[in-house]
Amino acid sequence: MSTTTIPETMRALVLSGTGFDHVALQEVPVPRPGPRQLLARVDAAGICTSLIKLIEQGSEHRHLAGWDPAKYPLILGDEGTVTLVEIGTALQNQYQVGQRFVIQPAVDTPPINHRERFRDNARGVSKVSVGYTLPGHLAEYILIQEEVLAGCCLLPYPDLSLPYAHAAIAEPFSCVISSQDHHLHLQQDDGLGPRQVYRGLKPQGVVMILGIGAMGRMHVDLAMSYRPRVIVAVDVLDARLEKARTLYASRAQEQGIEMYWVNGTEQDVKAMIYNLTDANGADDVIVAVDSAEAIQQGQHCLGRGGVLNLFGGLKRGEDILDFDTSLVHYREIVITGSSGGSPWDLLRTLELMAQREIDPASHITRIADLEHAVDILNQIRNRNIDGKAVIYPHRRTDEMMFVPCWTGQDEARYLKLQ
Repeated sequence: MSTTTIPETMRALVLSGTGFDHVALQEVPVPRPGPRQLLARVDAAGICTSLIKLIEQGSEHRHLAGWDPAKYPLILGDEGTVTLVEIGTALQNQYQVGQRFVIQPAVDTPPINHRERFRDNARGVSKVSVGYTLPGHLAEYILIQEEVLAGCCLLPYPDLSLPYAHAAIAEPFSCVISSQDHHLHLQQDDGLGPRQVYRGLKPQGVVMILGIGAMGRMHVDLAMSYRPRVIVAVDVLDARLEKARTLYASRAQEQGIEMYWVNGTEQDVKAMIYNLTDANGADDVIVAVDSAEAIQQGQHCLGRGGVLNLFGGLKRGEDILDFDTSLVHYREIVITGSSGGSPWDLLRTLELMAQREIDPASHITRIADLEHAVDILNQIRNRNIDGKAVIYPHRRTDEMMFVPCWTGQDEARYLKLQ
C-alpha cells in the first residue's frame, strides 16, 4: 500500500566492481517491495569510513562473502534514517506509510534473498549488512528486505522531534556504545563476599582516550554519561584537541568532570596519569586510533583491574604487537574490543540522543547532496575530513557545506529552503 507518488527512477551511489573507479552516482529504477518487504524514503544518510574497505576489497570483503559487485552492483550506505512510503501486501497490518525508522545495518541473520550470488550458495553466511549485499541508504529510496525485519533491525524513533541528521549518525554512535558496554569491572567490597561485575566505564573513575578524531570525540561524548571523575583526551594534533575542548569543556565542567587535553608528543602521558591518580593508574583506557604505538602506550597507563579497549583496528599484517603479559597477571587488567553494534546499541543511542545525554550535533561537519558522495569518500580515504558528513538525498544543492555543528534548527532552516 502507498499513499505517496513514487517515481520510476532515483539517484543512488552504486558500486559496480572493485576499486574507486567503479563507484559512481547513477540513475537506477526505484525498487518496489515484495509482499514481506517495505519501501522507504531516505531522509538523511551518513557516510561511513568502512565503505573504503568495501570499495577496495570488493567480493573479497568478509561482508560480501563472494558476492561480485561487477555482476550484481550494490547500493552503498550503512548509515541513515528513513520514512516508509510503501508497505508490502503481507505487512499492511504491521506498518503504516509515514512511520519513521532507523535501520541497524549489521543484520544478524542468514541471507533470505539471492543466496546464489554468494560464494557456495551462501553456505556458512550467518550475517548480512545494509549497504553491502542489502540495499543501502545512499539513495533516494531504500528497499527494506525480509532479512532486516527478521533480524529485528528496523527500529522506531523514541522521539519524533529528533532531527533526521542526528538519527542518521546513530549507527556509528551505537558502535561506541557497544564498545564501552564491553568494559567489565570487578568489585569486591568485602573480602569474604563474592565479586560483583559492573558493565561500562567505572563511575567516578579515570578514563583515558587515545585518539580524538571523529570516533574518539564520540567516545569522549559518551564517556561523560558515565560521570567519571577525570577524562584525559590524548592526540598528536593540537587542532583536534582544541576542537574537542571547544565542544566539551563547558559541559564537563557543569557535570563536575575534570578534563585534560594532552598532546602525546609533548607530554609524558604515563607520568601525567600517575600524577592524577596517586600512581594508581587509569581505570579505563580506550584506544580510538589505528596506532600500534598508542596501544603500547595505553597498556602501561592502566591501574589494577583496569580495562584496555582496542577500538581502533590495525591493518592486516600490522596487528601483531608486543604486549606485557605481566600487566594481565599482576594488575589483573581486562583487554577488550568490539566490532559494530547491535539493535539494542542503536536503540540506546536514540534514547541518549532524545535525553540529551550525548550531543550528535557536535559530530557533524559536512552537509551535502548525493552528488558529493564520491568526493566525500575520497576525502575520507585521504584523511581530509574530520567529523561526520550527512547527505539529504532529496535536497538538491550544488554546494557542500562545512559546518562547526548541525542542530535541529539548522536542519529545519536548510530543508525549508529546498
